[in-house]
Amino acid sequence: MSEKKQIVMSGIRPTGYLHLGNYFGAIRNYVKMQDDFTCYFMVADLHSLTTHPDTKELKSNVHRVLAENIACGLDPDKVAFYCQSHVHETAELYLYLNMLAYKGELEKTATFKDKVRFNPENVNAGLLTYPVLQAADILIHRATYVPVGKDQEQHLEMSRNYANRFNHRYAEVFPEPHAFNYNQELIRIPSLDGTGKMSKSENHMATLYLADEDEQIRKKVMKAKTDSGPVEQNAPKPDYIENVFSLMKLVSAPDVILKFDEDYNKCTIRYGDMKKQLAEDMVQFIAPIREKINGILHNPVYLKDVMEKGAAKANESANATMKEVRAAMGLNYY
Repeated sequence: MSEKKQIVMSGIRPTGYLHLGNYFGAIRNYVKMQDDFTCYFMVADLHSLTTHPDTKELKSNVHRVLAENIACGLDPDKVAFYCQSHVHETAELYLYLNMLAYKGELEKTATFKDKVRFNPENVNAGLLTYPVLQAADILIHRATYVPVGKDQEQHLEMSRNYANRFNHRYAEVFPEPHAFNYNQELIRIPSLDGTGKMSKSENHMATLYLADEDEQIRKKVMKAKTDSGPVEQNAPKPDYIENVFSLMKLVSAPDVILKFDEDYNKCTIRYGDMKKQLAEDMVQFIAPIREKINGILHNPVYLKDVMEKGAAKANESANATMKEVRAAMGLNYY
């Protein structure tokens, strides 16, 4: 009898286009996980309503997230890849967990404070209880691993608190979920302008999206920040030059990187040539993914099949959990 696989759960908000940072920071890990774990990957359409109440573009955004992740290697036959709103039991668990969540702790979360500051006119109850819904997403599958970035660690700690409060008050139903990262060190993909990392929403010209056309990729890479070159041999590289080398390490051949590294150390580097090389290597990397995305987006029958298959797997898991939750709470009256 084979050993039962650990359960992994993660959510992806259907806002914006996926970029190189999303690919190397998250999706590549999802693709690795699908062979080693029982995976539930969710398109967080309900979460997006807390900050994007206009749903006119929601359907196309959900389809895009599905297509982008599948094009990057996520296999809907290996994982449960589903829409949050297709698992109705999540809303029920969210309600029960809200009875274990306290206003004071919810108001203190960093993401809530940030969102209130940026959009004071839309401080809705869903925004306040966002971490509770996130906990319900994780606990409904009794997941033990959640791949998260630093900004989500506080929410994950809250999920552990709600699991423990439920177990203490009613019965042992939920395991404690913990952060998980394949590489131990979270990968940070630098932006092309040398300031911070690539982003879905900030400075589109400094971010390489998986949907970018070849000419857009070339144009963006050629604008990457450089200088007139080193003035002494073997000098340390400034951050923005290190950034260009970091991007090259993602997509270029080792001998190409070595050549430019040696040129830098000898003070003979020509940044124009380096950026041209990087641009072509980026085109070679992104173009096949973009073509796959577009192919999937033009196949609504396939997308419907993916969503139905994912919902069936997610609902089977959710129903089993909720049966135990209701029994633990004494909510089965007949």
